Amino acid sequence: MQLQSIVTTPATVGSVISDDEAGALARTTVNLFKAWNLTDMEACILLGGMSARTWARWKTGAKEGGIGRIDRDLRTRMAHLMGIHKGLRYLFTEPARGYAWIRKPNATFGGQSALDLMLRGEISDLSAMREWLDAERGAW
Repeated sequence: MQLQSIVTTPATVGSVISDDEAGALARTTVNLFKAWNLTDMEACILLGGMSARTWARWKTGAKEGGIGRIDRDLRTRMAHLMGIHKGLRYLFTEPARGYAWIRKPNATFGGQSALDLMLRGEISDLSAMREWLDAERGAW
């Protein structure tokens, strides 16, 4: 049996996102975080320790196209966040339930919420949540 070559790895997920796509992801992320009802501090943590000033610029600049440079780490984080959002949309037919789910304590997570786990701040936390949701919806 011959092994297939690896096309993408977690390290390359963000590198295949174009600048235009990254800008669109940033605008979508701002909207997603509004739907999730995140605080500015929570948003900054999920975006890899983004400064409050940069986040404030994103929130206003997203409407005007003034997001600025988005590095590979941030592109990867946003890609995982969109994957989490997608997984929730598949699991919950009513969007509001999916938005609320991220804050609800979950026995599977030792009583913590999905957001609690994601707020540990590592890309691996976002990746793990995305993988868990994919497995729950039978995508694996």
